Amino acid sequence: MIKLVAMYKTPSDVEMFEKHYFEKHMPLVEKIPGLLKSEVSKLKDLPGTETRYYMMTEMYYDDMDSFNAAMASPEGKASARDLVNFAKDNVDFFLGKVK
Repeated sequence: MIKLVAMYKTPSDVEMFEKHYFEKHMPLVEKIPGLLKSEVSKLKDLPGTETRYYMMTEMYYDDMDSFNAAMASPEGKASARDLVNFAKDNVDFFLGKVK
């Protein structure tokens, strides 16, 4: 299984970010073919630490072929285009193999 992780930095306008993210962006993500499931977590600092991330989204795919097909699909491209509208410089991505 492959997992794409999107780590979002704290936005300047949290209310606007969340409205766009949950009302527009996630409905686009959920339409991506091959997506097995997605999980969104709002993050909190552990005592004595500070993180630059506000939220994390994990998206699961069967394998690299499924992931690559998903990203190349019209739905995957629509999701990527939308991301630029609200989080272009505030998101980092990581890709991993789930064991």
